[in-house]
Amino acid sequence: LAGDTLNNVGSEDLANECVDLLGQLIRNACVNDGRVESGGEIRSVDLLADYLGATGLDLERYEPQPGRASLVARIEGTDPEAPSLLLMGHTDVVPVNPDGWSHDPFLGEVIDGFVWGRGAVDMLNLTATQAVAFRKLADSGFRPRGTLIYLAVADEEASGVWGAEHLVEHERDAVMADYVLTESGGFQMHSPGGVRLPVLVAEKGTYWSKIRVKGTPGHGSQPHRTDNALVKAAEVVRRLAEFESAASIHEVWRAYVEGMQFPEEISTALLDAALLPSAMAEMPIGMARMIHACTHTTFSPNVAHGGTKTNVIPDSVDLEVDIRTLPGQTGEEVRALIDEALGDLADQVEITSRDDPSSASPIDTPLWDSLARVSGQLVEGSALVPFLMVGATDNRYFRREGSVGYGFGLFSRRITFEDYATMFHGNDERVDVESLALSEQLWEAVARDLLE
Repeated sequence: LAGDTLNNVGSEDLANECVDLLGQLIRNACVNDGRVESGGEIRSVDLLADYLGATGLDLERYEPQPGRASLVARIEGTDPEAPSLLLMGHTDVVPVNPDGWSHDPFLGEVIDGFVWGRGAVDMLNLTATQAVAFRKLADSGFRPRGTLIYLAVADEEASGVWGAEHLVEHERDAVMADYVLTESGGFQMHSPGGVRLPVLVAEKGTYWSKIRVKGTPGHGSQPHRTDNALVKAAEVVRRLAEFESAASIHEVWRAYVEGMQFPEEISTALLDAALLPSAMAEMPIGMARMIHACTHTTFSPNVAHGGTKTNVIPDSVDLEVDIRTLPGQTGEEVRALIDEALGDLADQVEITSRDDPSSASPIDTPLWDSLARVSGQLVEGSALVPFLMVGATDNRYFRREGSVGYGFGLFSRRITFEDYATMFHGNDERVDVESLALSEQLWEAVARDLLE
């Protein structure tokens, strides 16, 4: 890790421990497809309970649905007034198509210095390294002023209903903390001022919508001048896919751009809504997508259900649209954008939406200061920059209850932002051993820095 860290990574045994635990989590294949009966996170809870049980600490399981289990471990602080820290990692992963992979997506083994498998960067890498750091702290006799909590949580990949949302609503005393660290961030971004490590201090909201398109049934052999719901739905999809909302240069985006210390012409373009399109056109595709998602309300029509038979003109089609909203944006504002995108079709469809607004935490906090001190030692010449998570994490449930929640971790130089963005829910997901070692050191050092 020369050039990545000022400290040694720790013993080879500890690095192997991270690799071994991550591999087992990957092979557990806790695939969450959104159905209540999917996930099976209890397999990984059993694994982690066995692993952490050796510490002698009390562990608590919570299972609101059969198989949808979460695990909580605690090191109680000596001072009830001291701040508490929650290390939170989810154990479920998204579905995968093996055809696009170079290796078995549930291999969980090391190839050329990388652990391969679904969940390797989202986020079993952090779930595993948090557990290793927690066990190491417990074994060392760590008794801080503030309480340290480890949470291996279920159902993050399907909005957290049976995981974080359930725990915050029904088991609050077990999981609430002043500070929360979860996915993701911490990949090394190079700037004229040196390495910058993004901390996800905010995340976009979701306004997932179902659009029902109605038509008139008829015989497929006589399509002339018919009211075909599928044809109408195709036009709805086209309009949503091509719709471009106005760019928003919000506070978090501005702080990120300024913190990166780009050359003046690049900073100017990234902070000017009128210049953003030309700036994105010059960027690599991964960076361009990130810039667009960070500065726009996005619309992605991803699911369609309709039709019953080849020779029957469909009278109803349901579309599911993934809409991601910006900080401060209201549901009413988003609905107005949908109407704008659909134009004269807006009055011809039925729209039902679930508004889960954006959330954010301030950066002038003891946790930010602690992360800055620790990461500055682990990654030489680095500095933190605030960043916007364009997806959703379980942090939102804790932020809304008053916690300061950040997404962080540490990645070595072997994983670029382009790699990270491509692998997230994509093919050939993998994480290098060096990154696992860096993250394990991070969790241990932050716990000591913040809580002792």
